[in-house]
Amino acid sequence: MIKNVEYLLPGGRSGVLLIHGLTGTPTEMRFVAKGLQRHGFSVYGMQLAGHCGDEADLLATGRSEWFQSVREAADKFAAQVDHLFVAGLSMGALLALRLAAERPQQVAGLGLYGTTFRYDGWTIPWYGKLSFLLPMAVSVGIGRHARFHEQFPYGIKDERIRQRIAGAMLSGASDEAGLPGNPWPSLAEFYRLSWRVRKLLPQVKAPALIMHAKEDDVASLANVHRAERGLGGPYETVILDKSYHMITVDQERDVVIERSAAFFKRIAEGKPAA
Repeated sequence: MIKNVEYLLPGGRSGVLLIHGLTGTPTEMRFVAKGLQRHGFSVYGMQLAGHCGDEADLLATGRSEWFQSVREAADKFAAQVDHLFVAGLSMGALLALRLAAERPQQVAGLGLYGTTFRYDGWTIPWYGKLSFLLPMAVSVGIGRHARFHEQFPYGIKDERIRQRIAGAMLSGASDEAGLPGNPWPSLAEFYRLSWRVRKLLPQVKAPALIMHAKEDDVASLANVHRAERGLGGPYETVILDKSYHMITVDQERDVVIERSAAFFKRIAEGKPAA
């Protein structure tokens, strides 16, 4: 059964919509949410359709339902703020990009954290790096009941935080730490979303803050370069040295908060963002 764990933190008239990643949970954005609230922002940590339940709940949804939940969250939140910023982690960054391409008048700026167009980090086994072929495989009935299991270090460099989050994930607390694996059909949906967003990048005119770990274990820096080459608007890139993929919870989460708050404030004040 899906548990609703989204949250709304009240603040000023500038708001940040936070989007978690595939098989993830709004909890992975809570550190950043609280930090942005301290800087005066209202923050909405939304929950993607099909998430925070079991694998069957996830498999009952796909890219269309995930993006529709983002649309609905943006409409709900935009009615409460004057400036709407959208930030996402991993696949959440792709959904943020798609929203900005579709709604340029609504999205004032973007935070792209660990942007993932392709799973190609240093912990991904060779066969996992072929996962971009999954849409074709799943369409002919291959791997419908298969899954890729999360790999150590689970996107987190900080050992203390890793033990806590990995323990919750492996114990089945999906509302706290997400699912311990990615079903092949869901990964196929992810790649279909990725291909769509790559084509839409030139339509993204909103200023973007790209933050990514140098040693990202899930998505290499090639994902950053793809975003930089494709974006149709200004961007600023920050590479982090002491984190892995989950930069919103890892050792440099305070850097993510401070840089994001400064970036969004400049846009709200009408100053050049990048």
